[in-house]
Amino acid sequence: MVDSISPAAARRIALAAQGFGRGRPDAVGTRQLNLLLERIGLLQLDSVNVLERSHYLPVFARLGAYDKALLDRLTFARRGPYREYWAHEAALIPLDDWPLFRFRMQDFRDYYARTADPWLAAHADTLAWLRSELAEKGPLPASKIERDAAAPRRGSWWEWDEVKRGLERMFRVGDVVSAGRSGFERTYALPEHVMPEGLWEREVPREEAVHQLMERAARAHGIGTLSDLADYYRLKTVDAKPALERLVDEGVVRRVEVPGWKKAAFLHRDARIPRRIEATALLSPFDPVVWERERALRMFGFHYRIEIYTPAPKRVYGYYTLPVLVDEALVGRIDLKNDRKRGVLRVQSAWREEGVTDAVAERIVPALRELAAWQGLGELEVVDRGDLARAVAAEAQAPLVDQPISVTTG
Repeated sequence: MVDSISPAAARRIALAAQGFGRGRPDAVGTRQLNLLLERIGLLQLDSVNVLERSHYLPVFARLGAYDKALLDRLTFARRGPYREYWAHEAALIPLDDWPLFRFRMQDFRDYYARTADPWLAAHADTLAWLRSELAEKGPLPASKIERDAAAPRRGSWWEWDEVKRGLERMFRVGDVVSAGRSGFERTYALPEHVMPEGLWEREVPREEAVHQLMERAARAHGIGTLSDLADYYRLKTVDAKPALERLVDEGVVRRVEVPGWKKAAFLHRDARIPRRIEATALLSPFDPVVWERERALRMFGFHYRIEIYTPAPKRVYGYYTLPVLVDEALVGRIDLKNDRKRGVLRVQSAWREEGVTDAVAERIVPALRELAAWQGLGELEVVDRGDLARAVAAEAQAPLVDQPISVTTG
């Protein structure tokens, strides 16, 4: 007999699995950061900085204000416990998980070979120079490699665009690794220079790697469909399906029904089913709770599209809208801009979901004030755009202005 889980319970399971509803710690240190990263498995990186770099926001949403420099030291240390790779998109993952993506590195290598990538064939000398540069000098930030590439020398010199493409290809196949970032600039290194002996060359068979990644995804989501779980680490269905069946056979997950879900759901054996979730959070567009848009719609009734790449006249809600979580519901979305020069957190627009009243501003404004304080901003300012904007401005006793600041890039 297949158990039935109500949609409301499924939401609570998913949010609890992602670290919501437990109450925030009095202080955030290395221990709290490690526990959170162990729970959610990764932090997606993104270059947009109109509010804050995306990987900082899921931590803030779950733990509250914390020292970003502490997270940097933990996750970007040259020989630290975390490493960057293409896990979902570019993401920070536990160092011990890096070998689980060897199959993906091989997939990239096979793709380049199968397509007879003409760029690689034409730039073999560039790749050879990059290897020798890193072998001789050790880990280097991208800007230093750029300067070295343009320096006069005997023989050829290389355009920076060529060097960047070469580094990215080498990074994807595992020939070079990230040795951290500074100011969001990636430092590159040969694996043997920064990774523990025996780890960087460890091979994990594809079947076993996918099995472990699907288990991590099921634990991080708590409950989900095959496609939900496969998407967590961007796994192909042809690989993910047998891995999930094996997890069912092992009793790690069990099949359940969620009324209204058109596909079978799978519940991790360690998932909690709390009676309620108490939380208020502003979610990054790249937060695991909402990054798979079909799941967000199915689970929360929340239709979400990020409009970064949408021409300004065609945007519906705004350039960088953050879904707003109140308890176990996504109640609205707010487009935010960090006006660093003026010391203002600017609400470019604010919108509520159908059935949500203006009273929700009482929950949202404290979260906005906390975010502003964490960012070192002294004021809130609200643009009169969106059906929740005036309620937010009134609750915050903040200026209501007419026009948003134009945003075209992060």
